[in-house]
Amino acid sequence: MIDAADKTLGRVATEAASLLMGKHKPIYAPYIDTGDYVVVVNAAKVKVTGKKAEQKIYYRYSGYPGGLKSPSFKEVFSQDPTRVIEFAVKGMLPHNRLGRAMFKKLKVYPGNEHPHQAQNPLPSPWQSEGRRMTKSKESEILSKER
Repeated sequence: MIDAADKTLGRVATEAASLLMGKHKPIYAPYIDTGDYVVVVNAAKVKVTGKKAEQKIYYRYSGYPGGLKSPSFKEVFSQDPTRVIEFAVKGMLPHNRLGRAMFKKLKVYPGNEHPHQAQNPLPSPWQSEGRRMTKSKESEILSKER
């Protein structure tokens, strides 16, 4: 589980993508889906730096003449803040059927509420300590998983 409140969009996305791919596990292989399900909460409170809110554009093309849509970050974020995190994470996953399978394990919610309490989601291993995980924290997380 990742809390995106007051965090930068790219940092949340990289954390989610590496958890989805399973890069935090010793059995990681790039051609096997060894990742975990990831729940991102408080997506409406994520931040971007610089002028990205006005300048970042999400392009999509329907295939028809005149079918290019290009909403800005502000427009997409105001309509559905979860889509911004989903776009960022999807771009960091492999662009094949394995990446599509990994992406299905991402659940993003705009507020603090989510329907996955029964699964007892653990906080992200890198939530408070930066990128490095200490041995004690790793053994604590693995003992909870068993």
